[in-house]
Amino acid sequence: MSHYLETEVLIIGCGIAGGTAALCLADAGISVTIATRAKDPHESSTFYAQGGIIYEGESDSPELLAQDLTRAGAGHGNPQAIDVLAHDGAELVRRILLDKINTPFERTADGKLIVIREGAHSTNRILHVADVTGKAIEINLINAMKDHPNITILTEHTAIDLLTPAHHAIDRLAIYDPVSCVGAYLLDQKNEQVVCCLAKKTILATGGLGQIYLRTTNPAGARGDGLAMAYRAGARVINSEFVQFHPTTFFHRQAPPFLISEAVRGEGARLVHADGKPFMQKYDAEWKDLASRDVVSRSMHKEMLKRGVRNVYLDLASYISTKRIKEHFPNIYKQCLQYHVDITSELVPVVPGAHYFCGGVWVDIWGRTTLNHLYAVGEVSCTGLHGANRLASSSLLEGLVWGNRSARSILSALDETKQPCKDDIPTWRDTSTFIADHALIHQDMSSIQHIMWNYVGLVRTKYRLRRAISELRHVEIEIEDFYRDTRLTDSLIGLRNAVRSAIIIANAAWKNKTSIGCHYRQ
Repeated sequence: MSHYLETEVLIIGCGIAGGTAALCLADAGISVTIATRAKDPHESSTFYAQGGIIYEGESDSPELLAQDLTRAGAGHGNPQAIDVLAHDGAELVRRILLDKINTPFERTADGKLIVIREGAHSTNRILHVADVTGKAIEINLINAMKDHPNITILTEHTAIDLLTPAHHAIDRLAIYDPVSCVGAYLLDQKNEQVVCCLAKKTILATGGLGQIYLRTTNPAGARGDGLAMAYRAGARVINSEFVQFHPTTFFHRQAPPFLISEAVRGEGARLVHADGKPFMQKYDAEWKDLASRDVVSRSMHKEMLKRGVRNVYLDLASYISTKRIKEHFPNIYKQCLQYHVDITSELVPVVPGAHYFCGGVWVDIWGRTTLNHLYAVGEVSCTGLHGANRLASSSLLEGLVWGNRSARSILSALDETKQPCKDDIPTWRDTSTFIADHALIHQDMSSIQHIMWNYVGLVRTKYRLRRAISELRHVEIEIEDFYRDTRLTDSLIGLRNAVRSAIIIANAAWKNKTSIGCHYRQ
């Protein structure tokens, strides 16, 4: 079954980028529909962000921040995007996160905002809420959206594909028109029916793709959904070889991997071997444990290979007081304790994990993609801000800045945009004959994760990449056949998007034969 839904603006995803855009549009009187695959609208990459968000320090300036962003991105960043964030970021933090949704950032006894330093930053400029900054922002964002009369949140609605007249219109002559987006097909998971959602403007805010790797800090929904949908629709995709690995992911055989925030090393913790001896000074004498993430992750990888060990360790206890650990990192303390690791007295086992996609759907400085009426914001997009490697705590700010900018751009053009007509776009055609086999879905996803981890991970070679592309293409053929014959589920849609995203990354890594930032060819 299928039915139509009409809205002025459709936003797919509700983290900081999508949420900011929604609030800015709704405050201007625009009808906004937000679709999320999750049962709980809080579930997003934003919710799991621990470290903090860039603000401004006492000895700081837009020029200094721009230098840090450029250096972290290996000189590959887009100067325009860097300039926008460096000059607009702090004001938007004040106006939206502080004044509008009252995010409870940490303050001194006299009410002054506390700013700390993180890896590759040249000064203190990071705002935080203990080690749950993203969670605090997301809770307040969702509360504000739920209370807004102009915002409708559709939970358990998975985007299947973007609606483009060139591909979907009943009138086949639409293929000669410029490629545009008029909404998306959404799977209503509860009712097992597909909704044809028509919108004047559509914003992709689906987050990242860490789940296509074996070890990741990302939540379950980070499967590359937005990237794959945009690619199939014909949007330009760039910088896809740049997948950042976070150096410190908790490693335990009985535990799912989770992030140990960069703020921990910002407070003084060191990466060490089992004997407690630090090693980062061998790889970066100046920045040591606060070197950029690509440098730290590869250094850990080399040390693990050299010693034949599965992991290295993070030493908090020797460098940070027990009181400060419990005050500043209460969530990390509790999480590790669940697996019998007391971070106030013991070394914490860590390995690198896929963390952030620096590439994505190309957008201009207003969040516009190469498809008319389609915007992309947050991790799914590529503004060029991060270049070849992302600076710590810049992702939340990028989501905030481009969520706001996309809303402003839409507001300036919405009156001139016609509402798509449901008579022009067909309802979803169901050709399925089988119920989804979860064993097949799980096995295919596992295959993708192992291929990407072993062949398109921290260190890439000609032969690994060639093998990855060959195997992924074969897996995609099997998945596409399976997809056409099987009743839609969220996990099946995610599997299809995961394999396409994996191929996009592997192909980009194959084409770029020069090591730069988090893309390392050996």
